[in-house]
Amino acid sequence: IRIARCFEATRQRCCRLERDGRRMREHLARVEAERAALEVKLKHARNQVEVEMKKRHRAEAELEKQERKLQLVFESLMREPLSSGMLSREQCSVLSALTGQCLGAALVPGRRSSAVDESCQSLLSHSDISYDHTEDDVVRN
Repeated sequence: IRIARCFEATRQRCCRLERDGRRMREHLARVEAERAALEVKLKHARNQVEVEMKKRHRAEAELEKQERKLQLVFESLMREPLSSGMLSREQCSVLSALTGQCLGAALVPGRRSSAVDESCQSLLSHSDISYDHTEDDVVRN
């Protein structure tokens, strides 16, 4: 009778462990599905960041190009403002005032807009987040 009770206790424990194992496998499957969904979101977010960075670089290049053009026009106007008859004394004084103030500061080549906060760059850096690209290769093939 003692042996039968031990076998019954062992059988019940095995059944309980089997249920726990099944429940853990289901939980693992849910977590893996969630991980896969998050990896897709991460990949999408990285692509979006890359697209936005390319747009920003193009916009900054265009801004610098326009600033160079504006600087050339400004320099041309400042060379011979009164003798050419194109500008009045008042216009010349306005241009002179702009030289030392906002126009001169705005035309500094290579400067970046201070309105954009680049601190999020480190948050989305590819090196900060480990990502296994081998699964991408398997999916593509």
